[in-house]
Amino acid sequence: MKLIQKIFTSMTILLILLLAGSNAWALFGGKFKTLKPKDGNLYIPIKTVNDGNAHYFKTTADDGTTVDFFLVQSGDGVIRAAIDSCDVCYRSGKGYVQEGNDMVCTNCGRRFAIDRINEVQGGCNPAPLARVMDSENLVISMKDINSNAWYCKFK
Repeated sequence: MKLIQKIFTSMTILLILLLAGSNAWALFGGKFKTLKPKDGNLYIPIKTVNDGNAHYFKTTADDGTTVDFFLVQSGDGVIRAAIDSCDVCYRSGKGYVQEGNDMVCTNCGRRFAIDRINEVQGGCNPAPLARVMDSENLVISMKDINSNAWYCKFK
């Protein structure tokens, strides 16, 4: 009987993880790296995000909202930044996952080309996040984080 219970428990956990899909990271708290502002900005070393993979971060806006965002380097070498939400699906709090050269909304399934991030906004597109680069870092102003915090109030 104990063996059957262990198998059932294992299968239930596996099913939950499969259903959670790309959100499985969220169950374990490992997807988002927490950043603390310094002098009104967030600093992310370029060498840690220039590999073509989506990198997820979170910080706290002035109003206390946890703001989730991601950085991803597109095929043309540009490091793109966006809030992990959009104008349409933000209430779901589900965000995006990377599949090849696309970011995919985990709420509605719409695919968005990575090389269009920061160029197209509105609808179910990742909400653009302004950024600049210095010699070593990608820099995001907390003013931009604060003005985009509304996207993350439902998480």
